[in-house]
Parts: sequence; structure tokens; C-alpha cells
Amino acid sequence: MLILYRLIINVVCFFAPIILRIRIYKQKEDENRYKEKLCIIKKKKPQGKLVWFHAASVGELLSIVPLLEKLEKIKEIKSILLTTNTLSSSKVFEKKIKSKKIIHQFFPFDKDIFTKKFLSHWLPDLVIFVESEIWPNFIFNIKNRKIPLILLNARITTKTYLRWKKIPNFAKSIFSSFDICLSQNKETEKYLTNFGVKKIKNLGNLKFSSSSSLSSGKLNKNILKILQYKKIWCATSTHNGEEVFCGKTHIELKKRLKNVILIIIPRHIHRINEIVKELNKMNLKIHLHTNKSKFNRDTDIYLVDTFGETQNFFNISKSVFLGGSLINHGGQNPIEPTRMGCSIYHGPHVNNFKEVYSYLASYNISKKINTINNLKRFLLKDLSSKEKRSKKLKKRINFMGQSILKNIYLEIKKFIVSNK
Repeated sequence: MLILYRLIINVVCFFAPIILRIRIYKQKEDENRYKEKLCIIKKKKPQGKLVWFHAASVGELLSIVPLLEKLEKIKEIKSILLTTNTLSSSKVFEKKIKSKKIIHQFFPFDKDIFTKKFLSHWLPDLVIFVESEIWPNFIFNIKNRKIPLILLNARITTKTYLRWKKIPNFAKSIFSSFDICLSQNKETEKYLTNFGVKKIKNLGNLKFSSSSSLSSGKLNKNILKILQYKKIWCATSTHNGEEVFCGKTHIELKKRLKNVILIIIPRHIHRINEIVKELNKMNLKIHLHTNKSKFNRDTDIYLVDTFGETQNFFNISKSVFLGGSLINHGGQNPIEPTRMGCSIYHGPHVNNFKEVYSYLASYNISKKINTINNLKRFLLKDLSSKEKRSKKLKKRINFMGQSILKNIYLEIKKFIVSNK
């Protein structure tokens, strides 16, 4: 199976320069740094102990920021290498992480020769992959070099597990390569056990610990001046079709409520022009976040076309619809808006986070919706109510998050202090 995997990767890498050029044209890659994905490394490795974290995209990156802030204070660690896959994550890194101790690189293709070159250049003393980042060539080469390897905040969905079950021996050889897997839920713990992982600890979901300091600052005063008189609801991480669904819901809300506004934060901002066209067809008045012209009071949709500011909008919203859930995408993590005290609404497809949603539903925090009328009914109740967002809920979630963060930090610290 490894031979077949390497053959496929080699074919992908043969066409990689063309693929990357197309992605640059579509504004999905950094034109100045795309060669990092071909393992062309310009930065030098700093002296001393280096810990390497790999987080795929924005969500995974944000989840580990509080942990990075704690780890960088450990005197044994001289530098932290952080790799990500996406352009959006690199932009969030620039905004959120100011420490000179932390270096960002794009994750190279998992070609055997690239992985060996990468490891020889950076010489990590500890490697930590976040959530579901499983790259066989990297994993086997890390194991061959006897570098400690951790799967942090490990997440395996039922769908992913069933795929791995088709190649059980390959799956076992990969997952058993981790020195420890820190699982975020019981389901993942069970699946990892089935794959023969001997050391697993279910310490909870690290995303509960995301710090409020991650907010990129306050919103523009002129915008806040208008929004403070509005009834605000937010649709975030939306995918194709979900913006139209929310737009139609908003039209229905306007029939019953005055001064109501919808903030849309799409999952992929390269779709902004497409979203604007669809919403314009519905005669909705749109204001783009990056538009510095006057924000009109009769705006229907405030469309966010920047990265890393989601938390600012959760902070002023009472109700949040989470996208990727009306389509068969698996949903989005509801922890961040929950921590801000928001009511959560989602479609039926939340398999990737069903344990979290089940927990929130038991406290009546999240609700599943299937139709426009369904969502409209819940939002009317929310936005008409004078009740403020739950401070008790925020306190409970924050306490849980800090406990999870502390336990994970102590587990990782064992490897750093002992691995001298």
C-alpha cells in the first residue's frame, strides 16, 4: 500500500508546479512562497531545540495558539516551527502570532524525498500533528529517525474510520507510529484503539481553550455605531447554496422585524463575487467589510471578505448559523461562537462534530434546522427576546477549555523536558 501511495504522490508532484500556478492565478496560493510546498527552503534552522507543529488550516491553527503561547515560555524550547497548508492560515499567522520564536512554513507535498530533505533541514526534536493530519511518508520517516511524534487533538470521524478500515494493515502501521495520541472525543479514542494505538489519552477538544485574545481588534467605530441599534444574526463558514438559504431566511425575518441585519462570513473568501451576485438577485442591500465608504443604515447583509475576524462578529451577534451543515460537508466546529455566548443553529450534516453538538443540544444551546421557516422561527424568538447572552455558559465553557489546555500542555511538556 505504501508503494502505491508513493506512486500517486510522485505523479501529483510531477504536475505540482502547474497545479500551484493555477492556484496562484485563482489567488489560493502565495506567489512569493509557493515553492515551500516543493520543499525549497530559504529560512535557516535556528540553534537549539526545535518543536514542529503541523496544523492544516485556520481552525487548527487558531486552536493551538493558546498552547503555543504556553510552550514558547519553556526555556528548553529555542524555536517552534509551524507549518500549514493554506494561504488563509498563513495570513492568520501573520495577524495573530507575533513571537519571533515561532517560524511559519508551508507544508511540503508528502513526497518521500521532500520529507527527508525537510527533516534533515529542520531537525525537529519533537513533532506534533494536529487533528486529522495524516501524511504517511512524513510519519514513517519521523519514526525511522526516532523523533517523538504526537497526534494532538486527534479527530477521526466515522466516515474516515470506514475508509481506513479498507486498508487495516496500512492504517495500523501509520497510527501505531505515534508515541501518543491525545484524542478530542470518545469516538476517536475507540477508533484509534481499533487501529492498535497503545497510548491514547482523551483530554477533550483543545478548541474549547481558544483565547479571546485571538480577536484581531475592535470593529470600526462607525460600523459599531450603526450595528448597536440592530438585531444581529450571523452566518459563518458558509458554503455554496447556504448564503442563498440565509438570504431567503433574512427576507422572511424582515417581514416581522425592524432593524435586523445578517452578517455573512463565508468559508472561502475567493467566492465573494459569486456570493454578491446571488444576493443581488434577491434585491438585498450588501456592504462589504473592506468597503471603506459609508455604511448605510438600511444595509441587509454585511459580507465579511477578510480572514481572521470571525470572533469580532461573534462578539456582537446573538445567534449564529454554522455552515457546511446544510450540505454533506460534515459541519463546522461550534465551540468558538458557543464560548462567546451565542445561540447555535445548524443543518443536519454535522457528523464531524456530532459529540460537541450533542453536548450543546443537551443544554439547549444548539438546534438543528432543516428549512427556512424552521430557522426563521428560532431567530424570531431569539432576536425579539431582551435576554442577554448567557454569562454562565461562557464561564462554564472557559473553565472547561482552560482545564483541557493545562492537561495537554503537561503531556507535551513531558516530551520536551525528557527529550534533552
